[in-house]
Amino acid sequence: MKLQDVILKAIAKKITWVDAAEIAGMSVRTMGRIREKYETFGYDGLYEQQHRKRHYHRVPLGTAERVLALYQESYTGMSPRRFHQKLSSEHGLHLSYSWVQQALEGAGLVAAPEHKAA
Repeated sequence: MKLQDVILKAIAKKITWVDAAEIAGMSVRTMGRIREKYETFGYDGLYEQQHRKRHYHRVPLGTAERVLALYQESYTGMSPRRFHQKLSSEHGLHLSYSWVQQALEGAGLVAAPEHKAA
């Protein structure tokens, strides 16, 4: 499981931050530092640790928490595409479809599509 997926599950409150640290094989203190990076630099902070520039396309932690909570509370079972449309039209959250899909998949709220072998 990727570190980003573990963090998304913790943000979605499917697991605790202590459990996330254990799954990732790190101390609770280290997981706390990673959580702070995510809160400060957004999802990009988990990838890019050398360049501390503000990313214009980053999604703040509060927005990510809101998106995951909305899906869990009101839209469980809805397809990521339809949920993305609801976010824009009813909640005024204009995020990219790919980010919404990756966030839902990473948090374990929807299954990743299966790729067919050619």
